[in-house]
Amino acid sequence: MIEGVKTKKLRVIPDDRGRLAEMLRSDDDLFIKFGQCYMTTTYPGVVKAWHYHKIQTDNFVVITGMFRVALYDAREDSPTRGEINDFYMGDFNPMLLQIPPGVYHGWKCIGEHEGIVVNISTELYNYDDPDEYRLPYDTYEIPYDWETRMG
Repeated sequence: MIEGVKTKKLRVIPDDRGRLAEMLRSDDDLFIKFGQCYMTTTYPGVVKAWHYHKIQTDNFVVITGMFRVALYDAREDSPTRGEINDFYMGDFNPMLLQIPPGVYHGWKCIGEHEGIVVNISTELYNYDDPDEYRLPYDTYEIPYDWETRMG
């Protein structure tokens, strides 16, 4: 596992009315602080990648759909520099994925329908000076293939 990356298996509580799953609590071991919470969607087969933050920690939870989330550690001083992690998150694996600053991340919606991701970040989005540093999804700088794995 890439240094500083943490996961939390979500406890889903079903009853006659539906289900409930707590995502992040202030008394969780992995809670840092609250900046903002937002949702984003991705259509089937679409890749949204790559970017990292210098300050912000992300806490991703897939609300609906299935995603392959990939991480790449490009941090100069990290003991896991150059490592890649894959996480399959969503309907069939409810979890929270915490991504520390300096780790590139991206995802591909691998489900049959539009997927929804919620991010509970530690920082407010700064419209004038965003804490986002991007590379294209198919960059040669990150040794990763977004193609569907067959076989």
